[in-house]
Amino acid sequence: MDRSKLYRRFRTLLIANRGEIACRVIRTARAMGLRTVAVYSEADRDAMHVALADEAVLLGPARARDSYLNVERLIEAARKTGAEAVHPGYGFLSENAEFAQACLDAGLVFVGPTAEMMTAMGSKSGSKALMEKAGVPLVPGYHGEAQDDATLSKAADKIGFPILVKASAGGGGRGMRIVRSAAELAPAIVSAKREAKAAFGDDRMLIEKYVDNPRHIEVQIIGDSHGNLLSLFERECTLQRRHQKVIEEAPSPTLNAAQRETVCAAARKAAGAVNYVGAGTIEFVSDGKDVFFIEMNTRLQVEHPVTELITGIDLVEWQLRVAFGEALPLKQDEIKLNGHAVEARVYAENPTKNFMPSVGKISTWRLPAETGGLRIDAGYREGDTVSPYYDAMLAKMIAWAPTRDVAIDRLNRGLEDSDVRGIVTNIPFLSALITHPKVRANAIDTGFIERELAALTSGAPAPGELELCAAVAAIVNDERQVAQGEAKSPWQTFGWMPLGRRQRSFAFRVGHGPELKVTLNYGSGPSTLVIGERELAFTVARKDGGFDLTLDGVKSSVAAVIDGHELYLRTRNGRFDLHWVDPFGGETEEQAGADKIAAPLPGTVVAVLAEEGAKLEKGAPILTLEVMKMEQTLRAPYAGVLKSIKCKVGDIVQEGVELAVVEASGE
Repeated sequence: MDRSKLYRRFRTLLIANRGEIACRVIRTARAMGLRTVAVYSEADRDAMHVALADEAVLLGPARARDSYLNVERLIEAARKTGAEAVHPGYGFLSENAEFAQACLDAGLVFVGPTAEMMTAMGSKSGSKALMEKAGVPLVPGYHGEAQDDATLSKAADKIGFPILVKASAGGGGRGMRIVRSAAELAPAIVSAKREAKAAFGDDRMLIEKYVDNPRHIEVQIIGDSHGNLLSLFERECTLQRRHQKVIEEAPSPTLNAAQRETVCAAARKAAGAVNYVGAGTIEFVSDGKDVFFIEMNTRLQVEHPVTELITGIDLVEWQLRVAFGEALPLKQDEIKLNGHAVEARVYAENPTKNFMPSVGKISTWRLPAETGGLRIDAGYREGDTVSPYYDAMLAKMIAWAPTRDVAIDRLNRGLEDSDVRGIVTNIPFLSALITHPKVRANAIDTGFIERELAALTSGAPAPGELELCAAVAAIVNDERQVAQGEAKSPWQTFGWMPLGRRQRSFAFRVGHGPELKVTLNYGSGPSTLVIGERELAFTVARKDGGFDLTLDGVKSSVAAVIDGHELYLRTRNGRFDLHWVDPFGGETEEQAGADKIAAPLPGTVVAVLAEEGAKLEKGAPILTLEVMKMEQTLRAPYAGVLKSIKCKVGDIVQEGVELAVVEASGE
């Protein structure tokens, strides 16, 4: 093949992706002097990546298959804008061999490996066969072509339980199930196949031995068209939930120098089996002693920033230079490991409600400055809308330091100083996770989060004196700011109240808990706050995003967001959501019952698991929705009879729509 068609210099780059990776690629491409073209769906019309690019092309409706996954529209977008190359980012079509070939056929440079390399390494089954031939250590398993139930069942019995059922074309934990007994196998395969078909258009499965107490270690590799192939050290991605990585770090704190060289050499050997060109990742599972090849990702990874921070290498820049046809600028012995980096994935999801995705408009977006070893790769801004159509990741926060302990401390401080409102995020969960003593001690495996979930999602403590005083200060502070523009407004003088009143009462509530009361005394002399029998002197000094509250001589920094009668506060004790009870009455209670079987978010019905008329125990599964690429099973809220099902498989349902009715048994 004429390599000039594969690798050549270009001036205009189309990024066939969205969110933070599109923004990430745009920044490096523009720094290299390239023109950038974004693509977007109708749901992303006002998205951040659209604003950053030099040009942007509408692909179609919100659903990914009608926009970001439509190869013809992507190729046409490149033609319209004069783009000469395409960067696929990660996810979507990044590991799709047909897309890579379509770009080549259209005369476009594909920033990544060739279709042939993707086909060889992108299939989990095919790559395992290739690695076995190359002598790379493998987890015992079945990766054959036969996919009938009898073959898969026989393979599972031969391997021995527990096993892992995995989508051959998969990634990101989708189409993957842990099976601990023969009785669990058939339903696990059905569910995994359905999820794999929806996510990848391919429901082929492989089976491999499940490694108990496993650790996930991966090696970043990159090759050029001149025969150079390098490894850029390893990352540890053991902290996972539902097989999705949550925290990543580099280098692995598990490996010593000798083990590091062994696994990196194995990664180079694996990539060398297909003469790999471009950026990719060789993934291994470790039982604490040995490492086994599990798969190769023929693309850039979400967690690539931790590798960039410990090597000083911009991987996107290197990807583009390889696509230009250039040789890699460094040799293997010139790549040096410097310090430690840790990354946390910030998602729009509610950890206290089984990580249910959260959608809506971002009303507040306050993240710390990227200084002191902190880096933030974001795909959203204040005012942006998080839709239910795509992955719920908002941003990545990455911290670098000379040592792992300091990197963890820096990352935690960055998370603690972040306030995102309007949607629910996993930021408090991430902070609790990385500060867990066992995480600090690296005493973890891939099941750690599930085992510790209750402790990690325990929620904020009850508000104390500091928080109640801060709530009053936030309200008064807000009222003063509103009044500042009014000429000769009495509110500009702190403490003024009509009719000469010298006291003001406040009541707050957390959820449906009891009212918590605070009295503000003001007038001549210092203002005070009274909680119960205690009277506390206080002063307030405003600052961006909140204020400094001095309470009985102790100054504390407070972040505050007020939305009507809802208050969000962040103090040294954590994050708090308070409801300010309307002093003039008019409070209403939410009437939505917990027994309503309704769609929690817009989604697609992918399975009906019970029949009308069936007797159900409390918690029995009724139906499954696919919401933001994740399956959510709706269950019976109490024992009873399934009176009716108001949907069928394939229905697209909106948030709040009732999907089934259960008649209580009366017991």
